[in-house]
Amino acid sequence: MSSPGAADASPARAARTGLVLTLLLVVLAFALPALFDWQTWSRASRSAHPWASPPLHGFWEPKLVGPGTAPALLVGLVGLAWFPRYAAVASWGRLLLASYAVALAWMLSLAFVDGSEGISRVLDHSTEYLPSAREVDDVPEMLRTYVDRIPYSHPDNWPTQAAGHPPLALLFFVGLVRIGLGGSFAAGMVVTVIGATTALSVLALLRTLDAELLARRAAPFLVLSPAAVFMAVSADAIFTAVTAAGLALLARAAVGRGRGWIGWSVAAGFVLGCSVLLSYGMGLMGLVALAVLVAARSWRPLPVAVVAALVPVLAMAAAGFAWWEAYPVLTERYWDGIAGDRPAWYWMWGNLAALAVSAGPLVGAALAHAGARARLLRAAALGPGSRVVAVLVLGAVLAIVVADVSRMSKSEVERIWLPFMPWLTIAAALLPDAWRRWGLALQVGWALVVQHLLYTSW
Repeated sequence: MSSPGAADASPARAARTGLVLTLLLVVLAFALPALFDWQTWSRASRSAHPWASPPLHGFWEPKLVGPGTAPALLVGLVGLAWFPRYAAVASWGRLLLASYAVALAWMLSLAFVDGSEGISRVLDHSTEYLPSAREVDDVPEMLRTYVDRIPYSHPDNWPTQAAGHPPLALLFFVGLVRIGLGGSFAAGMVVTVIGATTALSVLALLRTLDAELLARRAAPFLVLSPAAVFMAVSADAIFTAVTAAGLALLARAAVGRGRGWIGWSVAAGFVLGCSVLLSYGMGLMGLVALAVLVAARSWRPLPVAVVAALVPVLAMAAAGFAWWEAYPVLTERYWDGIAGDRPAWYWMWGNLAALAVSAGPLVGAALAHAGARARLLRAAALGPGSRVVAVLVLGAVLAIVVADVSRMSKSEVERIWLPFMPWLTIAAALLPDAWRRWGLALQVGWALVVQHLLYTSW
């Protein structure tokens, strides 16, 4: 029989091993293409850029300081010195308000390292949504012809982002244009303000499932995540926020009493149905949704939520866009484009390195630690609430594995996989106190280095 000391040492070794392997993966993913002149096509036609930096879509553009450097340093230092202690003792309402304020300040300050262009430049690119949204003057006609305009062969084919996503994403930006927020800076601010709500939904879900203590431990990692570098002004931040909100509603439905669970189930299903109309990849978040129900030990909301999720999907089909007809066409365009040239032998593991850059290297340590202590599913050994965290993390891991194996997201996953990242990040709550203290500093420093060394393209 092993001693308690030996049992405690095994997870610690696993965490150290996970961190080392994660850092090694990132180093190799950056270094090997440069050393051996591998053409990975991380930037499509712009791969010839001399400072291209696979596995990221961006490129090297070191800068010592920028307008947002001082604010980002201030937010990071205040977050490190104050927020973990505050998260442990504050009332729940005040914690949510503080979490949103810190998350938003972190995202904006990092973006402003590049000046106001850090907010405005991305969404105004010709491949992005805003230019397409400004040209839409007939929404019903747009929906009726949406699928026809996906293939490259169409003379007026959609640019990359509109072609690669269902129309609700484009309609969101059409709405911003119609209400006078169609400027690139204004739209970028709206996207960032919405994206910053993600942490609130994740925290609310954990508390709903009786994991408040771990929610408080996870809060600093959620709001000061390196993913903030890629969340600011990325439309995928909206997808992340919407799916997180839908999952939080599903948790409420799973624990609801009386007939209240029905309303929560309808709301959850509707929101998650809308998420599938924002991004085809959000179908994989169904694995995390199932994890929510497993963690709550209740399947009662499932049929109601599924029916409710069909409402927006079928309504969009009645308006002219059938998701099930569009996806095969999108797949053809995907493989007709640069994806056909991107080598799977690199991107199957390069994607994971890009994920580590965006989520931060501590996530690798946290996943290894959780696995060593409980094998994720045997979470009873982790203490109160930890089964919830472990099951949610497992759902996210499975979703990422499916996404990677599908080869439908080769490259750019530092942005595309943002919706999965909060559910990996909560594994940090299971780490020992000492690991969490210096691990948060590692995450904050990582975000600052990534923002200052790279032009991230998002």
